[in-house]
Order: sequence, then structure tokens, then C-alpha cells
Amino acid sequence: MELVLFDLDNTLLSGDSDYEWARFLVDEGVLDRNVYEAENQRFYDQYKAGTLDIFEFLDFQLAPLARYPREQLELWHQKFMDRNIRPIIRDKGRALVRRHQAEDSLCAIITATNAFVTGPIARELGVAHLLATEIEETGGRYTGRPRGTPCFREGKIVRVEQWLHEQGHELGSFSASWFYSDSHNDLPLMERVTRPVAVDPDDTLRRTALERGWNLISLE
Repeated sequence: MELVLFDLDNTLLSGDSDYEWARFLVDEGVLDRNVYEAENQRFYDQYKAGTLDIFEFLDFQLAPLARYPREQLELWHQKFMDRNIRPIIRDKGRALVRRHQAEDSLCAIITATNAFVTGPIARELGVAHLLATEIEETGGRYTGRPRGTPCFREGKIVRVEQWLHEQGHELGSFSASWFYSDSHNDLPLMERVTRPVAVDPDDTLRRTALERGWNLISLE
């Protein structure tokens, strides 16, 4: 059996769900435009540059989830899916997922974006396994703090190994292990799989993929 891991943002999606969620909340009037648009862009630029402090970002990104009951958040998320996410799901991304599933591979989406935002997206894509940054909950409400290891950079390796152990597997036990990603932030995990694939990659990942002879593809 093969293991197939898919990054989500700018890989299966032609955009970033973290960024889009904050933009959606601003458009809905939930967040102050003047404050959050600038901060959202600042963190996104840091992510692309490889300088993001994941804990500082999570303080910013998870705080709004703690202010509202789950029922309200889920109502907003339904609108978010229709308005911001379904239009940016790549058809070729859907086809790629279906192809690996048809080969009976063990498939999972692995993303730094939190599980509240990405859970419905994974379901929309038909992927049962999601490794995402988890959020602490108390009494049925989010606290605004992450739970466990954030699923970012080296943290993705930690989360994959934990998940595979729960499944009764190890990374080296598969006939092949794939990871599709667009971002140089995912290099730690890409270096651990046997078949890393750069998908419409950023400049740093493109250069690394060319140097190491990794596959490069486009899902646009």
C-alpha cells in the first residue's frame, strides 16, 4: 500500500483557506477591517517568506473562534464554503485525489490551517483523514489556543508519525510515500517521503525540486 499526503492551501486549492477565512470574517463585519486586513496580510507574507512564528500567528488566527458559540461559527462556515472555498477548489486537485484513492492508497490532507476551517473542506474533497492544527476546547467552545503540536514545518512530521502509529503503520512501511505541496515550508516532510511532488511551487521549492530531481506538476 502507498501513503499519499496532500497539502491543502495553494495545492488542492488555488488559494489559502487561512487567509480566506480572515477575509470572510472581515467582509461579514465580524472583524475590524482596518486591523485584521493588515495583520492577515502581514502573517501571510511572513508565511511565504519562511519567517512565520506559528504561535504568534495562531494567537491572531484562533482568537475570533473563542468569541462566538460553535453554532454561529458553523453557520458562518457554511457561507464561507459557498463564497470563498468551493470556487477555488481545483478540478485537477479533485481528480488527483480520486486517482490515488482508486489505487487503494492511504490518503490524508495535511495542513497548518486549523481543523475548524479545514474539516469541511476535507469532507468536500472526499478525504477521510485530516491532519491539521487542532484547537483547544472547553465546555464545547474554542479557547483560542492550539492543542498539541501545530501542524507546521517540522510539526507536520510529528503529526504524521503520531497518526500513522495510531493506524498501526510507520512511514517506512509503505511501498511508496507521496507528499504533494506548493510551499518551501513543507520541505522537512517532503524530505522524509519517497516521492515528493512540487505543485505549482514557490520559487524556493521549485529551485530545490529541480536540484534534487523531484517531480514538478501543475494543478491549475
